[in-house]
Amino acid sequence: MRATLPLGRIAGVRIGVHWSVLLVFALVAWILARSRFPQVDPGRAEALYWVIALGTAVLFFSSLLAHELAHAVVARRNDVPVEDITLWLLGGLARLKSEASQPGAELRIAGVGPLVSLLLGVGFGLCSWLVHLLGAPRLVVEAVAWLAVINVLLALFNAIPAAPLDGGRLLRAVLWWRTGDRLRAAIGATLAGRAFGWLLIVGGLLLFLATRVFDGLWLALIGWFLLSAATAEGRQAQLRSTLAGVPVRRAMTEQPVTVSAELTVSGFLSDARYRYRHSAFPVVDPVGEAVGLMTLERAQHVRTDQRETTEVGEVMLPLAEAVTVAPDDLLPDLLPRMESGAEHRAIVLDGGRVVGIVAPSDIARTLNWLMPPQPRWGSR
Repeated sequence: MRATLPLGRIAGVRIGVHWSVLLVFALVAWILARSRFPQVDPGRAEALYWVIALGTAVLFFSSLLAHELAHAVVARRNDVPVEDITLWLLGGLARLKSEASQPGAELRIAGVGPLVSLLLGVGFGLCSWLVHLLGAPRLVVEAVAWLAVINVLLALFNAIPAAPLDGGRLLRAVLWWRTGDRLRAAIGATLAGRAFGWLLIVGGLLLFLATRVFDGLWLALIGWFLLSAATAEGRQAQLRSTLAGVPVRRAMTEQPVTVSAELTVSGFLSDARYRYRHSAFPVVDPVGEAVGLMTLERAQHVRTDQRETTEVGEVMLPLAEAVTVAPDDLLPDLLPRMESGAEHRAIVLDGGRVVGIVAPSDIARTLNWLMPPQPRWGSR
């Protein structure tokens, strides 16, 4: 999940917003302004309903951000680097560069999110009570009370022991601690997540068929997301287990063809070295230092009449936004970064110099090499 709109950094963590947040933001504001607030305090100006609804929606997404920031801060304190945080359709996602090394660290990282949401719920509840005692307008009291309830519900939902929810990671930490087997623990949390996802899908569809209320379809949509995410998380855990201990240098394509940042897009597209076999190439400056990643797709998006005057360095993916890795870094830690990376490639650097590149085909080749051949029926 890549951010559509970067918002900067908080506590050193890069924050971004996916475009789907606009849909949920608009939906929350519309429900509050057009339904809940008019029912609680009828007769007010419609503009007032909308102003308070928009402010409440902003605080709601700020609560989601606080939830994810808590994961990120605790992860860094447990020596787990954080890639970034993205707010999107169904909440937030803190992307970690690697996994916790111990069950206790996993437990702390996973548990702090629901705890923060619960504390926010209690805090908003106390604020609602205080502003009511102080004689604040009923709409303000209702808005703060709604924030209290939604944060408590968020904490309870995330605490359900099913991947990919925080509760699923708590379950994985407990199973890991009891069995000593990270993979078995991940598979257990994945199975729980898939079961819960199917439960929501079936329950949501039955609710819709019985009542024709669209809340059932929304419930089924959440179930489908959880089912898909849990399946992907289980597959990722199996890959990481297979690749455990393998350094990047064992999988990378060594000494890849590079592109000069000063080469024109026209020259890039016409040069035979860049037209066959590969679709992405590390970009280097005149002294050979890596500065970015260039793809055929990016070059082809440049208008034909501008390719002669546009240099590769102007349209490449900057190095700061590309996935980079060292030769001796472990391959399993690279997988989640490559999967969510802009070009699904990783540039391998040694002292700023390009020594290799890792593509999905390199991962697949390494997996085929590591996994034992499957016996065929009838073979002896």
